[in-house]
Amino acid sequence: MSVSIADPKMMASSSSARSLLRHTFVLTRRSVVGRLRQPAVLAPAFIFPLFFAALGSASFNKLASDPYFTANIATSFMNYAVAGAVLQGVLFGSTSAAGDLATDIEQGFFERLLASPISRTAIVLGRLAASMVVAVVQVVIFMAIFVVAGARIESGPIGFIGLIGGGALLALAMSAMMAGLAIKSGSPEVVQGAFPLVFVLMFLSSAFFPRHYMKGWYRTVADWNPLSHIVEGMQGFMNHELSASQFAKSWLIPFVLAVIGIAFALRALNNRLAAS
Repeated sequence: MSVSIADPKMMASSSSARSLLRHTFVLTRRSVVGRLRQPAVLAPAFIFPLFFAALGSASFNKLASDPYFTANIATSFMNYAVAGAVLQGVLFGSTSAAGDLATDIEQGFFERLLASPISRTAIVLGRLAASMVVAVVQVVIFMAIFVVAGARIESGPIGFIGLIGGGALLALAMSAMMAGLAIKSGSPEVVQGAFPLVFVLMFLSSAFFPRHYMKGWYRTVADWNPLSHIVEGMQGFMNHELSASQFAKSWLIPFVLAVIGIAFALRALNNRLAAS
């Protein structure tokens, strides 16, 4: 009769993974509940994207009469505006979440977390997961409003899932980069001060106007802007035909940026821990 003895290292690794997941879930729930309790902070992530979408649809609606637009971009400008609203809402929400993290550092709550028996990695992952949850809620609410306003997801449920996945991954990427900045600086003002740069980058993309109709330096910047390719991938989910390139643009690019952002955030956390 043989008796198998579990490897202590494997048991310790399994226990550590379970602790990380449990701590991440608790901190994710805290972050989501905290954001829901601040409607004044969360409201701009919903109001401004819808406002710009309504403004763009009213201003550029005749663009949909161009055969190139309807054949290659979207069946209506309302359909085109959906991805821009998702992009803008996610950027607003992710920056606000990073500002909350910086506030925790400034007010000393972050130090209490570090003093507690909690996974250090979970402190970062909890915030990032919360941003993804909020982004999914944003996409669902945006789509409900846009459908009522006349937009249609021509590609059906798969397109809807594509939009949700793209919004969640973009939230992960942006919140990771902003979280790294928050941990490194420990100042909500620095995080909020960085948002205008993101805002400019968003307006220098094809989030609100197709690249096909741009000219000069504006077109050049939009061509190189990763947000242009991300939002164009999302715009493709509103059309009849789906392609692998749409998923590559809207999922793969944010995923790569998320990996870079998470590495930056964890490095900033390690540096803060080493300095404390």
